[in-house]
Amino acid sequence: MGTVYVSQDDSFIGKTDERLTVKAEKKQILDVPLIKIDGLVILGRATISPAAVIELLERKIPMSFMTGTGRFLGRLEPELTKNIFVRRSQWDAAGETPKAIHVVQAFVRGKLKNYRGSLMRHLRDYPDNDLQKAIDALERAIDSLAVIKEIASLRGVEGHGSAVYWQAFPKLIRADGFSFTTRNRRPPTDPVNAMLSFGYSLLRHDVQGALNIVGFDPYLGYLHTERYGRPSLALDLMEEFRPLIVDAIVLSAINRKAIAPKDFTSEPLSKAISLSNEARKVFLTLYEQKKQSEFKHPVMGRKCTYQEAFELQARLLAKYLMDETDKYPPLVMK
Repeated sequence: MGTVYVSQDDSFIGKTDERLTVKAEKKQILDVPLIKIDGLVILGRATISPAAVIELLERKIPMSFMTGTGRFLGRLEPELTKNIFVRRSQWDAAGETPKAIHVVQAFVRGKLKNYRGSLMRHLRDYPDNDLQKAIDALERAIDSLAVIKEIASLRGVEGHGSAVYWQAFPKLIRADGFSFTTRNRRPPTDPVNAMLSFGYSLLRHDVQGALNIVGFDPYLGYLHTERYGRPSLALDLMEEFRPLIVDAIVLSAINRKAIAPKDFTSEPLSKAISLSNEARKVFLTLYEQKKQSEFKHPVMGRKCTYQEAFELQARLLAKYLMDETDKYPPLVMK
């Protein structure tokens, strides 16, 4: 089953024996064995029983709470794992250290290579699209990473590479009725950005859960600066997954017409755009399907799902920080 998403307002989440149940409007809408659940995401207004909360915590199943539009509100999860050695190595590497510089280079390289890969795949499928200039610019940015030894400068390369990608992103949209000019958030003001922001919130839940399993402190990162309440390491590790999972889902939903321009609502005061209830269910299904899809991990040399890859990458990061390997290899798909 993986992650359970509860998106219907005024739902009641309870526990019956060894099963998690969800009821709404006096009807049972979900009944799933707890052993099959990796996480719970509650979108909008729902009530959860104390018995269900206790059972989820005892089973080390994290719960995330979001608004109906996908804005992250908070998280309830078990205590950190007892592996203090991972967290000690994580803190020892903080600052402008050689290890921090290495992992920032890797996070940025993984993100930009996957950006480039996405554009190259699209160019192969649609040779008429003018994407070569953006691909070449990303290639130059990737090549520059090896010689840059300051984290602030590496952040600049990441920002430049992202700008190149988002400038090319409209060319990847091939369905009528959708447009994209620039990345915007808090709140998203067009359907494409609404789906991207929603997807990144879901991705944060999964990546932060993987970091907790391995034993990291998700709030101490390297690429993303420290800020009160921000899970910087989760945002760091998310970078290589953004184009592989969320961007790919958004483009697929648009270009295959799984979600249409009519499937969005607008908030009058803030002008925020969000998915309708039915479209949100479609997106959640696509996201879960993508997480459970299999591929051959380029480092491990075996098949795994993206859900498993979150934890695999977290463990590879821990091994590097604890001097068990000589580098951190980001997940790059060709």
